[in-house]
Amino acid sequence: MSKVCEICGKAPAAGRNVSHSHKGTNRMFRPNVQKITIKVDGKVKHANVCTKCIKAGKVERA
Repeated sequence: MSKVCEICGKAPAAGRNVSHSHKGTNRMFRPNVQKITIKVDGKVKHANVCTKCIKAGKVERA
């Protein structure tokens, strides 16, 4: 499943884990993307939507 939100475009971002000794290792910040059924212009479709968009009410569930 694609980890990109179809509503806001939020996608994985690169970052670093920083230990107590300040040694950095690479990591990914992945958005919490769910595949849900939504209504778009009166039509029902499946979409990958992040939980922030769902909670903010940016999508109407079918």
